[in-house]
Amino acid sequence: MRKFPLIASSYGIIGVALGAFGAHGLEARLQANNRIETWETATLYLFVHALVLLIVPLWNDRKPDSCFTVAGWCFVIGVFVFSGSLYVLSLSNITKLGMIAPIGGVSFLVGWGALLKGFLKQ
Repeated sequence: MRKFPLIASSYGIIGVALGAFGAHGLEARLQANNRIETWETATLYLFVHALVLLIVPLWNDRKPDSCFTVAGWCFVIGVFVFSGSLYVLSLSNITKLGMIAPIGGVSFLVGWGALLKGFLKQ
């Protein structure tokens, strides 16, 4: 459970760096591929789930439950698969990578469902 704040902090650093890099260093390339929105979506989901990963251990400390651990790992995997595939898609314009993103999306859904279950059990 203590790994989640470390991962969340790493995701935060990566999110700021990739957000800035996309807005400034890659702007022309992303515009040429019409992928600015894709890059921004990847960054948004990265940040949202980084913040949730900071909070998951606090909820678990109040009343430990495996649902919170499941949620945390689903968010970690979801960011890697969803945001990661969208970043690579944005840079490469290989549209088949768009088929990978829903796997990360399902991981997010399972994570949010696990959180809901954990809260309902409390």
